[in-house]
Amino acid sequence: AFTLDRPIFGICLGNQLLSLAAGAKTYKLKYGNRGMNQPCIDLRTGRCYITPQNHGFHINTATLNDGWKTLFTNANDGSNEGIAHETRPYFTAQFHPEAACGPSDTEFMFDTFLDACRNKQGADTKINFPVRKPAPPPTKVKKVLLLGSGGTSIGQAGEFDYSGGQAIKALKEEGKEVVLMNPNIASVQTNMDSKSTSKADHVFFLPVTPEFVEEIIKKEKPDGIVVSMGGQTALNCAVELYQNGIFDKYNVEVLGTPISVVIDTEDRQLFSDKLHEIDEKIAESYAVHTVEDAVDAAKKIGYPLMIRSAFALGGLGSGICHDEEMLRDMGKKALTLSDQILVEKSMKGWKEVEYEVVRDAHDNCVTVCNMENFDPLGIHTGDSIVVAPSQTLTNREYFMLRRTALKVVRHLGIVGECNIQYALHPESERYCIIEVNARLSRSSALASKATGYPLAYVATKLSLGRDLVSIRNSITKSTTACFEPSLDYCVVKMPRWDLKKFAHVSNKLGSSMLSVGEVMAIGRSFEETIQKACRMVNPDLDGLEGEDSGLIDEKFISLEEHIKTPTDTRLFAVQTALEQGWTVERVFQATKIDRWFLSKLQRIARMRKAVKVAGGLEPLTVGNRLRALKMAGFSDRQLTKYMADEDVDAAMVRQTRKALGVIPCVKQIDTLAAEFPAQTNYLYMTYSGDEDDVPRAEYENIHATPKKFRSDGASSPGANAFQKRARGYSIGHQTATISDKKKRGVMVLGCGAYCIGSSVEFDWCAVSCVRQLRRDGFKSIIVNYNPETVSTDYDESDQLYFEELSLERVLDIYDREMPSGVVVSVGGQIPNNLSGPLAEAGVEILGTDARDIERAEDRRQFSQMLDTMGIGQPEWSVLKSKEDAMRFAEKVGFPVLVRPSFVLSGAAMRVAATEQQLHNFLDVAVDVAADKPVVVTKFILNAKEIEFDGVADNGKILNYAIGEHLENAGVHSGDATVVLPAQKLYVNTIRQIKRYASGIAQALSITGPFNIQFMGKGNDVKVIECNLRASRTFPFVSKTLSHNFIALATRAMCGLNPTPYRISLLDVDYVCVKAPMFSFTRLRGADPTLGVEMASTGEVACFGDNAHEAFLQSLLATGFKLPKKNVLMSLSSNIDRYEFAEAAKLLQDQGFKLYGTPGTTKYFTEQYKLDIQCVTKPGTEDDDRDGSALQLIKSQQLDLLINISEGSTRKDEITSGYLLRRAAVDFDVSLITNVKCAIMLAECLDRGADKFKPQHIDEFHRLPTIGWQKK
Repeated sequence: AFTLDRPIFGICLGNQLLSLAAGAKTYKLKYGNRGMNQPCIDLRTGRCYITPQNHGFHINTATLNDGWKTLFTNANDGSNEGIAHETRPYFTAQFHPEAACGPSDTEFMFDTFLDACRNKQGADTKINFPVRKPAPPPTKVKKVLLLGSGGTSIGQAGEFDYSGGQAIKALKEEGKEVVLMNPNIASVQTNMDSKSTSKADHVFFLPVTPEFVEEIIKKEKPDGIVVSMGGQTALNCAVELYQNGIFDKYNVEVLGTPISVVIDTEDRQLFSDKLHEIDEKIAESYAVHTVEDAVDAAKKIGYPLMIRSAFALGGLGSGICHDEEMLRDMGKKALTLSDQILVEKSMKGWKEVEYEVVRDAHDNCVTVCNMENFDPLGIHTGDSIVVAPSQTLTNREYFMLRRTALKVVRHLGIVGECNIQYALHPESERYCIIEVNARLSRSSALASKATGYPLAYVATKLSLGRDLVSIRNSITKSTTACFEPSLDYCVVKMPRWDLKKFAHVSNKLGSSMLSVGEVMAIGRSFEETIQKACRMVNPDLDGLEGEDSGLIDEKFISLEEHIKTPTDTRLFAVQTALEQGWTVERVFQATKIDRWFLSKLQRIARMRKAVKVAGGLEPLTVGNRLRALKMAGFSDRQLTKYMADEDVDAAMVRQTRKALGVIPCVKQIDTLAAEFPAQTNYLYMTYSGDEDDVPRAEYENIHATPKKFRSDGASSPGANAFQKRARGYSIGHQTATISDKKKRGVMVLGCGAYCIGSSVEFDWCAVSCVRQLRRDGFKSIIVNYNPETVSTDYDESDQLYFEELSLERVLDIYDREMPSGVVVSVGGQIPNNLSGPLAEAGVEILGTDARDIERAEDRRQFSQMLDTMGIGQPEWSVLKSKEDAMRFAEKVGFPVLVRPSFVLSGAAMRVAATEQQLHNFLDVAVDVAADKPVVVTKFILNAKEIEFDGVADNGKILNYAIGEHLENAGVHSGDATVVLPAQKLYVNTIRQIKRYASGIAQALSITGPFNIQFMGKGNDVKVIECNLRASRTFPFVSKTLSHNFIALATRAMCGLNPTPYRISLLDVDYVCVKAPMFSFTRLRGADPTLGVEMASTGEVACFGDNAHEAFLQSLLATGFKLPKKNVLMSLSSNIDRYEFAEAAKLLQDQGFKLYGTPGTTKYFTEQYKLDIQCVTKPGTEDDDRDGSALQLIKSQQLDLLINISEGSTRKDEITSGYLLRRAAVDFDVSLITNVKCAIMLAECLDRGADKFKPQHIDEFHRLPTIGWQKK
């Protein structure tokens, strides 16, 4: 033993020297502790600190002399991290509190040491560390209500299905009973699969509104509620319930972050006040409640300035204002969405940086991921390319912002997970805090998938009072969740937009989010990753290209203007400029995109030029040129495009590079950059690697049969149907037994980026397929790149490849894994379109044959087949020339429908009512269809559209469901209101549908899921189209009928001879209605009408004892507000007016004040003697004088606008109807644009369908029926 009359503080080696002096022995660690993210527990308080370390030895505390004790322990491996004397001021740290290049969480130890040095009591006084406040006791709740996010929309998409599913899993692990409330029927979290251990106990498909939530609380009596997993919908609902005293009234405990803290973050003034309390910086800003106050605030700040709405999602109601007129216009609209807006100084051009932060009730706090926006501030982060980890911050900037994040989150009192966003000056260390989201967000889902850290799962555990240290890292299984992930790779998130679908909508990007989905690419370099992301977001792109992308047209807008203006195509304009020789500095001055990013894009441009100069494939085989190109993310097809030799195709490039050994490596996402062993199935592929992290599949007796290249040039759709598609070598193999198939496994292709037409419903299909495969004992391999999905959760499959859904990459994975086959029919149109190329490359396609898929997708082949079979369809003609199309239209009469092949969501599909419209629409359709057929058909007016969803096995239908559209044909099925079971179909109509469907299934030898759309008029039934894949209605029919159609289809595709479910549609005693979710509020200028091209971004569905009850609840679940007093009617045709007459009487009888535009008013007053006040139609958007319809809308006097336009096509001209519809959306007035829906609403109100008895889905499924009952 030794004594010294002064304090001693040993650091790193000093810890080991003092320990040796204290009698301890040291020994070598197996791996050593290195890096900046080692979690160390203070054994006095239980608090965990993130520390920087670099050592390979530690001490054996059991060998310490008496009087010494352990001070710190490593939370991962349990090794000692510091000791302290029990009575003297001697203490040590194996880590580095000075943190010259790491976190400074333990800097307080220097203050402690200096205090000890100043202490006059001498060396007989033990060391005194700061003492923290004790944590509250863990919650004792037993039953938890979880609020979902409702239908997917711009700003709130599938990420909340993922987070909600993780929350249910965490709650069930903790033994809690879970009640879920979410009307999003396409979501995975609403599954009621009896075989799943992580499902909710009760699911209510009801609107997430305060009124409905209170009814559920009354019925289910939960003692806890989770509100942070349902996005802004759940959060705003919870705030209103809290302010109304509902939680106190029913003794419901809000788990996780308190609602008072949520309000502090959402209310812009309170948030500003909270940050000022800790001297943190925010932009100069003023919270206001009126437009005049906003104008006064602007005078203090100056223009340009930013406005933001409180309690808003995805930047809704926000924007940059350049002058007072713009401020008044935007402010007026923003205040219809929220009663408070923040007027703040614009920091446009600063960097935007985000941190994901996790904090528990014990005050342990870590940053899980930091992310940097490629675009400077001014573009909503949901519309910006996001890079993780940040690439352009200095070490000092990184830790400065990290330190601030921990400080802010602790001060606010957040428990669980949150997101903090900064504006960072690009040339100094000045920063401002933009906002804190005290809930799971889009960025949270991205951070989870980018790091492998299950944020929602951990946050839910923390909400129950668990501490971070006690929760295990789900990837390593051995280390703690109280850590900060290390990334030895680069992640790029790229948004997906669908702005071209909407007339009048600008593609300019700003502070209000417009994207409908996103992709996430993983690689070892920024160049590789951003090229992968480009291919993911648009399968027609071969990589990051400028001139070759076809997206930049300099005829009307100069390249410089393209670059200066943030749009959905600016990245490609920047690349065009760099390809044309612009300097990095010149592009930087125009965009303020960081020079580091631009230098990487410039390298891609230079490599492209080098390939063009090389001219052919041979020069690229010299040295490492081909490998260098692949390391920079160039695809085989992309390289082919740059070569002058037309004989070189993608297959030849693939063959050559494989012969040279240029093949991608497989790497793991292990959260700790290989610092600890990890057995994880979360994988990506890269050319920047020397070896694989997982072994290749090895099987005996494999018969490798490379497919030969097709060289003939036949054009017939029969023998040569897959002409012009990319071809490549792959390995084909036959599997003789089911056990062999199970061992090899099945590869499932996911849905890719969410877009209009392909949303969370296809992720549900992929997850259902994978789960059934695993139940049947098959190894499951999933390929997807959408970070918002449940399918990309690493514990859903045996192997998860976060990779491209391109022919090249799917073949790379297929060659490695050697599965028994590939499922292409559950992920929507992207994998379905790959069926032909994959089959030609020798890949075993499970289910329906690729050639039969081609026959259904190709409009010409399918129509010819129906004619041959004698099955009714509208008159049709293949487009050979515009003249032929015109002659056909004259023959059958207008209107006609233009239909391209191989498209999703009715892309470029149009109804032409005149020759000029037909002429214009044909140009668009030919452009979209490329080399695929375009068919023109007779459009039948006033016909009913019918959905047939089925599962077949070798051409024999196993199960089916028939649903009817409420709207007449002419509204895309994705935008239609669908009723199941069908309520108003003739018996003979149903017979014809079943007969036709059976014949088509047999003719196409369907095995797996399929969907056929019919139209019926009277008793005459015609086929519209057939999709040999899962459709967006499969989750809807599966949950309505309590049988998973995709599970059945999966068994059929795997050759397991499944038994059909016992379903009798006639005996179902309840009704489910699916309603579309639109995002017109965000799409400024879009015409909110329905047509044959899909416009909805999501869907909801609700159940009822009858169609009216289910319809009204589903309508409310979309955010629709029921009218209370004033209704404006504007119906353009007498046919619609006649049809709506009885409904108009119902509205008047219920006491509504009716207004009408001149023609509508005249018709109803003269024909039906209704009391209607006439208002004038607008001529311009400023035509809001007294007595006008616009004045009624803008002054918030109107509750509902019923506007039925003439025809079923979207017109480009600005009409009075368009101005009315647009104003209704902009000023938050409920809008109905379809006469059938308007009639249904009036009948619902008349019948009192707004009064309901809440029932969960099992209660409906258990209703007594005749002949069939779900057991």
